[in-house]
Amino acid sequence: MLKRLRARRDDLHLGLMLALTFSTGIVDAVGYLGLDKVFAGNMTGNVVILGMALAGADGLPWVGPLLALFAFMGGAVVGGRVLRPVKAGWTTRTTTTFAVVGAIMAGLAIALFILNGKPPQPWELLITVFLAGAMGLQAATARHIAVKDVTTVVVTSTITGFAADSRLAGGKGQPWFRRGAAIVLIAAGAGVGALLLNLHIGWGVAAAALVTLVAALLGHIAAHTKHTPPVPAE
Repeated sequence: MLKRLRARRDDLHLGLMLALTFSTGIVDAVGYLGLDKVFAGNMTGNVVILGMALAGADGLPWVGPLLALFAFMGGAVVGGRVLRPVKAGWTTRTTTTFAVVGAIMAGLAIALFILNGKPPQPWELLITVFLAGAMGLQAATARHIAVKDVTTVVVTSTITGFAADSRLAGGKGQPWFRRGAAIVLIAAGAGVGALLLNLHIGWGVAAAALVTLVAALLGHIAAHTKHTPPVPAE
């Protein structure tokens, strides 16, 4: 099995990035529905909410989206700094950054269970900051691995490519599976996150943490398993 993982590394990387896209949907459902309309992964949503809130729209927060935006950027800065010295692709450093993301989310899940539900202020904002920072680190790591059309945190560009390269638009072909899967999986993750909120806010974050840690483990195994090419028969 290990040799098979290494031999089909590109397919494995695609599968792992799609799994992380699913987990992002879970995290954003938790943030928006459970943490006062804040997206932890989708910064486009935060910028739009922030703009409307600052214009005086009723019922929209601005502190949470603003903190999430800066925390996401901070996590992405850390990821860029850590990964810049190494080649693109899966390395020990990418395993480490993904593991850190999973560990942060696991810690947040434990904190949410200890707080026994939606956290009061200022804990809600603190959890938002750590969650968005983790998503920024994940996005920077996914960018370094460079699986085309799968950023794990946003699908707007993927939807654009899906439509613009379709036969309706005169296109002759496209990587429809990865694009379609990314769109479907982030929506499916959001649905799962919304359902898990009915049980407890911590379960969604815990599920996302599990997906991230398993992805880090599988990617690391595949990247560090030596593959010996078969000896041709004489």
